[in-house]
Amino acid sequence: MTEYKPFKEGKVREIYDVGDALVMVATDRISAFDVILKNKITKKGTVLTQMSKFWFDYTKDLLPNHMISVNTADMPEFFRQPQFEGNSMLCRKLTMLPIECIVRGYITGSGWTSYQKTGKVCGITLPEGLKESDKLPEPIYTPSTKADLGDHDENISYEQSITVLEKHFPGKGEEYAAKLRDYTIALYKKCADYALSRGIIIADTKFEFGLDEAGNVVLGDEMLTPDSSRFWPLEGYEPGHGQPSFDKQFVRDWLKANPDSDYLLPQDVIDKTIDKYLEAYELLTGTKL
Repeated sequence: MTEYKPFKEGKVREIYDVGDALVMVATDRISAFDVILKNKITKKGTVLTQMSKFWFDYTKDLLPNHMISVNTADMPEFFRQPQFEGNSMLCRKLTMLPIECIVRGYITGSGWTSYQKTGKVCGITLPEGLKESDKLPEPIYTPSTKADLGDHDENISYEQSITVLEKHFPGKGEEYAAKLRDYTIALYKKCADYALSRGIIIADTKFEFGLDEAGNVVLGDEMLTPDSSRFWPLEGYEPGHGQPSFDKQFVRDWLKANPDSDYLLPQDVIDKTIDKYLEAYELLTGTKL
């Protein structure tokens, strides 16, 4: 049996090159504030992979994505081991575009902080009088640069995203920037409408895109998981304050309240976190893991 080693490791994912494709494994690691925590969240990797699969299937009519299969029988023998079951995705190889495509449908988090100070979010002027967690009149696209592991992503304007893309793909910056913006908004609207029908508000999320061999823009990485999105329960939603959530916000809040934790979570926080991830998955997909 050929053994494989990851050629790239992120805060949560490990990526393996298997020749003409990649295997992306979502681990049970969890990160917050760009730091990998000392605990693992059991089954978290499976939730991330299976939720991405659900959304990739749901949006494939809108644009192609990189998913080939989440069945380890379709992968090299090395991946037919227990630690890879459920949390691994066989993917097409793409040339990834160096932009994090963030879309915000509600005002919260750093966007709310910025709005309170300037009336703007990432340079975009918003209506006066918004309350925390209010739904925005229209979703806004607020791209950022992709940082290396350990560094922080940097918010940029749409115009700056053209410049970044032009630098990497001369003559294509404007075309790619417009496609990323338009796909990001279209994906968000389609999925946010669906999630609302299932009792979940998607407050914001991020997408990543790449190019296939023909130069077409393809959706890559993960999609609409609790790691890359803010999910709020529709029941009890009330603007004017922060909302309870199905995502990492629970962990972030605990870490903020316990600055001396050294990024080590107590067991009850771990248990509540995976319960939230599983609940979101079951609400959205109608199935249990």
